Amino acid sequence: MNSSIIDFLKEYLVFIVCGVAAFSIILLIMLIVSLVKIRKLNKKYSLFMNGKNAESLEDVILKRFSEIDELKFSDRVNKSDIKRIDENLMVTFQKVGMVKYDAFKEMGGKLSFSLALLNSRNDGLVLNSMHSREGCYTYIKEIVKGESFIVLSEEEKEALDQAIRSNDFNIKI
Repeated sequence: MNSSIIDFLKEYLVFIVCGVAAFSIILLIMLIVSLVKIRKLNKKYSLFMNGKNAESLEDVILKRFSEIDELKFSDRVNKSDIKRIDENLMVTFQKVGMVKYDAFKEMGGKLSFSLALLNSRNDGLVLNSMHSREGCYTYIKEIVKGESFIVLSEEEKEALDQAIRSNDFNIKI
């Protein structure tokens, strides 16, 4: 059995040596390629770690973390401010309706007016100003949920309807 293996090796020795040499050359090429890639990676790593103006990566990361903390604080403040503004907007006048009219036919011109001012829940007031030769008379009627407990004139009703239907500060004269 030993002689058959030795005979086989003697017969195919050239092919075995060529195969091992080819395999060694392939391994050598792979080694060179790997070394080139490692060198490029080391250059990129060095550039990354040095940063701009020789700042270290740790300094950059700490700076970013502090900026994130500042942004979180600013976000909390902004949310608090927005909540406060929303609460204030609920009670401010957001809807307006206005009707000009001639209260006394002898006066000529539309110098009298009814002005409705409502918040988002249709609470507010109707301001009525009647202009005559003797003077100007102004009075207010309270509005709760779009209705008045005091009888409204036609002009006041029209101003109130305009305000209830309005979505912004459009005043129709």
